[in-house]
Order: sequence, then C-alpha cells, then structure tokens
Amino acid sequence: MASTPSTRREFLARVAQRAAAAATGGLLWGYLLRTQAHASPFALRPPGALAEADFLSLCIKCGQCATACPYHTLKMASAGEPVPIGTPYFIPQETPCYMCKDIPCVPVCPTGALDHELKEITQARMGLAVIDRESCLSYQGLRCEICFRVCPVQYKAITIELLPRLLSKHALFIPLVHSDHCTGCGLCEKACPTQIPAIRILDPKLVAGRIGEHYRLGWTVDTPITQDFKPYQGSPLPGEPGSGVPAGPGGLDYLNSGDLK
Repeated sequence: MASTPSTRREFLARVAQRAAAAATGGLLWGYLLRTQAHASPFALRPPGALAEADFLSLCIKCGQCATACPYHTLKMASAGEPVPIGTPYFIPQETPCYMCKDIPCVPVCPTGALDHELKEITQARMGLAVIDRESCLSYQGLRCEICFRVCPVQYKAITIELLPRLLSKHALFIPLVHSDHCTGCGLCEKACPTQIPAIRILDPKLVAGRIGEHYRLGWTVDTPITQDFKPYQGSPLPGEPGSGVPAGPGGLDYLNSGDLK
C-alpha cells in the first residue's frame, strides 16, 4: 500500500524532531564537559597522579583505583561533580587519604595516570595544606595542635613553633606547614575542630609561590657558592699601606661618623 503525502510528512517531522533532540543533547553534553574542564581546588586526585592535563589524557575512567582503596576515599565523578565525569578524586573534608603504606590505588592503574614509580606514600603530593590564621584556634591563643597531632608526617610536614606573648602569660603554639613534606592527605583538614576547617588542602599551583633561581640565598647552609671571590688587584686604596693617601671621609663613611647633615 503506497504511503500518502500526509504520512510522509509525519515521518519526516518525527525524523526532524529526533535530529533536533539529538543535536540539543549533544550541545548540552558538550557544555557540561566544558564547564567541568577544570577541577575544583578542593577536589584532589589520588596519590601519584600526574599533572592534570597528563592525568586526564591517560585516565580511562576504569575505576580500579577507587575499588582498590580500602577506606573508600576515592570516588568516580558523575555529572555535576567538581571534576570531569568518570575520573577519580577525593574531598578531604569527607574522607581523607589514610596514607596506606603499600599505596594500593597506584599499581592497579593500567595506563600510568597514577605514577607507578611512587613507592613511598610520603613522597605523594596530592595537595598542600594552607592555614587560615584568622580562623585557626592556635593563632587566637588557644591550645589546639590537632592538625599537628594527626599529621602522618609529623615533625616534618607540620611543626609547632612556640611564640611568646607580650601581654599575656600564655605562649602561642603555632602550627607551620612545610611544603617539602606535606603530602596533601587531608587528615588535618578532616580533624580540624573549627566550624569550617581553618586548614584546607588545595592545589599547590593555587597557593605556592616560587622564589626564582635568579635569587641567590647565600646565607643558607645548603646553598653552594656560585661566585668566586676575587681580591682587588689595582692600586692600594686610601688608608691602605703604600697608598700614600690617608683615610678620610668618603663613600658611606659619613654614616659611621654621626654627621648626617
């Protein structure tokens, strides 16, 4: 039986509607992916994760790292969560990394998005702890030190500095974070007793500066000497033996003479 013109029109209309729906869905999905291109600074990758761009190019979203985590710290992102869909992450305030010595999440990664060369969990750099001094109880004069006590790299990643107070008999016991040793596990953030944690784990790129190699800190013990000292080879300076010229005021000598006119 031959189709009528009205039947053909209805068929073509349905095809057009479905094509429009598919195109709209594709645009919405693309927009969703673009809006999730950058992870939230509070969402952290597993131990051993490569730089974000390299990690995303290698991660196949298999979920094996999350399955291997005995504390269910890692979860796979779904639509609307703070990292690209299907990738593993954790939020310290919910469940921190408990620093398993055997790092079970790393060796199961099939692509190397988690660096298999990571053998010591203390070498992981998932994030960097940052203290808000205005909210930290220790900076307000209260004895807290919880972040220091729960830190798995105690005495290295977090230390306590004793500061005397001028108007009080009580000293301040100040926690200090050392970026060379902080793993970003988030145990300190999880344990912080303030209403909103005064210590947060963030992406180091957002908070860590860099002095620059063009500065030479010559007064530090481990800084190698980079310039050889070469004695002056010219004529004797005024006041030196053989110069024939007595020492007199000149250069910056007036600063030592007390005459600042």
